[in-house]
Amino acid sequence: MMGVSGADDDVVQIQHPNNPGDPFILTINCPDKTGLACDICSIILDFGLCIFKGDVSTDGVWCYIVLWVIPHSLLLPMNSSYLILKERLQGICPPCLASFYIFQQPSRSSPVYLLKFCCLDRKGLLHDVTKVLSELELTIQKVKVTTTPDGRVLDLFFVTDNKELLHTRKRQDETCERLNDILRGSCISCELQLAGPEYEHNQGISSLSPALAEELFRCELSENEVRSQALSPDMAKLKKSNVTLDNSLSPAHTLVQIRCADHKGLLYDIMRTLKDMNIKISYGRFSPNSMGYRELDIFIQQKEGKKILDVEKQSALCSRLKLEMLHPLRVIIANRGPDTELLVANPVELSGKGRPRVFYDVTFALKTLGICVFSAEVGRHSTLEREWEVYRFLLDENCEFQLTGVAARNKIVNKVRRTLMGW
Repeated sequence: MMGVSGADDDVVQIQHPNNPGDPFILTINCPDKTGLACDICSIILDFGLCIFKGDVSTDGVWCYIVLWVIPHSLLLPMNSSYLILKERLQGICPPCLASFYIFQQPSRSSPVYLLKFCCLDRKGLLHDVTKVLSELELTIQKVKVTTTPDGRVLDLFFVTDNKELLHTRKRQDETCERLNDILRGSCISCELQLAGPEYEHNQGISSLSPALAEELFRCELSENEVRSQALSPDMAKLKKSNVTLDNSLSPAHTLVQIRCADHKGLLYDIMRTLKDMNIKISYGRFSPNSMGYRELDIFIQQKEGKKILDVEKQSALCSRLKLEMLHPLRVIIANRGPDTELLVANPVELSGKGRPRVFYDVTFALKTLGICVFSAEVGRHSTLEREWEVYRFLLDENCEFQLTGVAARNKIVNKVRRTLMGW
């Protein structure tokens, strides 16, 4: 039954499985707010977890959420990290006590720090560093990576600290020590300081040509992607998504029924879309994966508490959901002069938050393929419809993997996309 918890510690509970391989059960019992489900799914995705199934229920004031989650890969030692996960989830839940909820001051955004280090280059370096930052609970906001002619790498990582402790000497020393451990003595210098004006002045991405921007941000998949032999089975599966609305089953709610191909971050993509469209979830049930597909039943209302009766609004919602399920991430290979460039883009929430773990997954895919990165950057790009987070990787032509030829490029795109989608 929904109601006020006895203590803040009761807001989030994590039940460990009885048998290895079984799901962990997350229970969240707190005041409701629009977009809460999206924020929860974002954190779960950031921890490398997959939502096996779930139930969401709210009376408009209080919500009760139960999620069965499993590690999506072996990247997360869940047994040792569940306390951190619990703290992160509690941090986004509205306070339980009404007086605190009404009079609390809005939380300020976390300060951005600049992590700058120089080291000798080697294969897989960028992913290894990203993995350490992820384990340290540091969120990457922007990256600038450059390889010098003498085989050195200068990395600039703009990060925020989920633990809010990066201002302390102990936390800074811990970060540099962990980096030194992973760099295995090849570190030349490591500095960590509060970011200055250069962070705000360099939020944008390097200029994209009109043709490149059109291909990267178009609503539909490009012909090259659709026709690619390597991608066609996945594309055919994604195109089978089905979204229907029903106003006959509830006097106050619109039922959204979704059947679509499962992928990593699916629930985040759906909840992000509903949050950005200012739609409230009253009840939702997420069924387990069956033969690679998921089914969802979600009872929703508009922000003023009414069901969606307008035909144009219904069509817009269905179209938007289908687009996000078919094309949640954009991955293309392009020529940058004589060089080969990999570009990955994902939509940014209206709140300004980007998708979790994208940089981690892309660098992991490139490391797996044996591809070295000559330079990399992360920034924002705005189109008429929305803001995007763009990841640009200039690939090293001297690596063992051959970058020339359609088949080779399709293999890179396929590997990166499948890693991002969890396939």
